[in-house]
Amino acid sequence: MQSGLNRGVLLIDIKGLQLTSEENQLLSLPSVAGVVLFSRNYQSRDQLIALVSSIRDVRQDLLICVDQEGGRVQRFKDGFTRLPPAQAYGSFDPGQQYHMAYEAGWLMACELLACGVDLCLGPVLDIDHGKTSVVGDRAFGRTAEQVIQLASLWVDGVHEAGMSVVIKHFPGHGNVDTDSHVSLPLDDRTFDEIWQSDMEPFQVVIRKGVEALMPAHILFPAIEQYPVGYSPEWLKGVLRNQLAFEGLVVSDCLSMEGAAKTGSYPARARAALDAGCDLLIICNRQGVLDVLDEMDGSGLQGVGPDDLMPDSYTDWASLERSERYQKVRKMLANAFGEV
Repeated sequence: MQSGLNRGVLLIDIKGLQLTSEENQLLSLPSVAGVVLFSRNYQSRDQLIALVSSIRDVRQDLLICVDQEGGRVQRFKDGFTRLPPAQAYGSFDPGQQYHMAYEAGWLMACELLACGVDLCLGPVLDIDHGKTSVVGDRAFGRTAEQVIQLASLWVDGVHEAGMSVVIKHFPGHGNVDTDSHVSLPLDDRTFDEIWQSDMEPFQVVIRKGVEALMPAHILFPAIEQYPVGYSPEWLKGVLRNQLAFEGLVVSDCLSMEGAAKTGSYPARARAALDAGCDLLIICNRQGVLDVLDEMDGSGLQGVGPDDLMPDSYTDWASLERSERYQKVRKMLANAFGEV
């Protein structure tokens, strides 16, 4: 991975299909590390490539991210391969599902890189316990073994394409029936119960080697008084010390209601940084401005996202000429319908 001088910590959103003058100014600030793109930022591949180019014109070292898991969570659709939800791979025999998970990870990363996008915020390592639609078919399976096998192969495919990964939502979001986008979920289990079930995929995939991890906005009252993303006990004690994770910790969006009980946006940012987060996602313009006003120069300089930047990019025309790319698209179309 490339090494640079970027030491910002904020990953922010933008409003539309093109950068505004205010967004140009925000992205030039050293405290801003990059951009998270959404469906509202996508109209076509050509438009996306132009948008990415305009972001690079502001600063070459900005990290450009998107959720492109597949299924319900795929921000770029028309012009991109329609990817199945992660759980769909498990409906095939083992040889097929393993091959498809690997190749789909590779294809997803290749398509993003061909448009200049650096990072997919995934994969999900949550186990689907049947308790929440927030996870549901986004999970690779209903057991730790299924999730470990398929997620590991998906990660390997992404890595082969040259892209980093962000495993989420540590230590597991599948056991709560509340959506952290709208409120703070509570999980009353003990640490041993979580360690023996939901945390196993994280243990295994971390040992394989991953670049980044996203903690869940969940409170485990039997273990700690703070939600995971604000908890030194979880992020420093468990993640860094017990699991020996050495990558970057990327907060889940601090605009979610599950993150709101800590207070103002500057309070949320301070708490997440103090707990051990390296990069902070804030998808609220006033929230970003409040954090910059109160904290710029006093905590918004960090390790930076340099290690998440790919070494190289390709172009869409070359990708489409690739025999492997054509075969993978045909395989996914035959298995899941129109791609």
